[in-house]
Amino acid sequence: MGEKKKFSESVQRFGRTLLLPIGVLAPVGMILGISGAFVQPYMIERFAFLGNENINALLVSIRTIASVIFDNIPLLFAMGVAYGMSKKDKGISVFAAVTGYLTLIITMNVWLTLTGKMADPEVMTQVGQITVLGIQTMNISAAGGIITGLVAAWATDRFYNLELPTALAFFSGKKSVPIITIGIMIAIGACLPFIWELFVGLLMRLSVVFLSVMGPFFTAAGERLFIPFGLHHVWNALFRFTEAGGSYVIGGETFVGVVPAMNEVLFNQGPNSEYWSMMPDLTRFMAQQQMLVTLFLFPAIALAMYKTARAENKTEVKSMLITMVLTAMLGNVTEPLEFTFVFIAPLLFVVYAIIVGIGAVLLSLANVAVGYIRGTIFDFTIFGLLYEKTNWIFLVLIGAGLGVVTYFIFKWAILKYNIKTPGREESQNLDNTLIREKRYGEIADIVVQALGGRSNIDHVENCITRLRIDIKDVNVVDKNLLKKSGCTGFFFPAAKHIHIVYGPQVEFVRNAVDEALA
Repeated sequence: MGEKKKFSESVQRFGRTLLLPIGVLAPVGMILGISGAFVQPYMIERFAFLGNENINALLVSIRTIASVIFDNIPLLFAMGVAYGMSKKDKGISVFAAVTGYLTLIITMNVWLTLTGKMADPEVMTQVGQITVLGIQTMNISAAGGIITGLVAAWATDRFYNLELPTALAFFSGKKSVPIITIGIMIAIGACLPFIWELFVGLLMRLSVVFLSVMGPFFTAAGERLFIPFGLHHVWNALFRFTEAGGSYVIGGETFVGVVPAMNEVLFNQGPNSEYWSMMPDLTRFMAQQQMLVTLFLFPAIALAMYKTARAENKTEVKSMLITMVLTAMLGNVTEPLEFTFVFIAPLLFVVYAIIVGIGAVLLSLANVAVGYIRGTIFDFTIFGLLYEKTNWIFLVLIGAGLGVVTYFIFKWAILKYNIKTPGREESQNLDNTLIREKRYGEIADIVVQALGGRSNIDHVENCITRLRIDIKDVNVVDKNLLKKSGCTGFFFPAAKHIHIVYGPQVEFVRNAVDEALA
């Protein structure tokens, strides 16, 4: 049981580590989206000032500078995974990941050379090869970075305190980590080409499901169902960056996964290219699914909760629900509202996930081509309204229709089964004053005290919305005191492990807790 729990926690931590590189890709993608849209011929026709030589040169330059991030996605994942997975020394882990990734791609370059499989640059993408950091190598996309990051994190935690004989003492401790990582990555780089074909074959079989008509149902509904377990980032990465999401030939180049293909069509080819017709097949797995939730279903769910709240609680409930909806619309963070009913009404949450899945299929059938990674109102404006041929009106129509259905389903279920959503308990603690006023120090003091003090806290981490804390004895946790910290909820996903939900400000709460424990 202990090993099973440890494995489960490692998988959840791995999912959280993917947020760091994805968190970089999202805002840079918005910059690319804006600059890419404004240099399109149809935009210049609409707004003549965009045709000004200096303005056009500035926009093209911004797009070129921002594109360097997307040209090196595997390296970002190597560093992000190493940082997130290492527990001992995150700095040396990231350094080892960089050296390890460079070693991986050059080792595969050597393998291609020795086996005579090095392709000509003109056709290399058609045979699964790519140039990364000036090195022609096998195209294993973000998977290569993830593998390297995991190896670097393991090597750091295992060897950061390694003692060597006196003659080799200079290479002891932290210096040994990148050296060991390099050695391991040489071995992986030499073996990976042999097993990669088998792995690609398995993912291609999985892609048959994802790329079917019902594919968006599984990806969208699956994401919602994985959220309570913290595994939705792992689920999303599967079809975004691997063959499970398909391989796409664009301009003679092969792009593996949905995100790389979308980057090329959205930011380089544009709506007037022949490849724009591929966009509905790509976006059906991406942000337009999330926009259904953040822009349409969430307001409906919040309204149902407000209408069914006790009269004396409606004022406070209204403020809290508006905050939760705006957090999703503006920041793409959905957990605060979802956590108000997922654990007290899991069957209702399953129904909610099914609605999202159905909506995703309807968007796909309507050839909607809106969005990138995030589902905010800003993304809808940039990638839906600024770009042509996105069929954004169908997102509004389908979203509005499902919003009405969701409202009546939630209102009926809450009243029928007396679900204790916010405002329906006789005694409510809905005061989020501490969070609203950013009094993180006070929050940290309450959290530490409520969890039994410093001596009862083993390890503190956070994801995008939650504190994740290992504790020694759950029996000493003061739940009533914890509610006064301004959290929107907490639960115990495993023995001696608690999740406390604070929303997007959780990182500042985490920093304050770390300081309180220091």
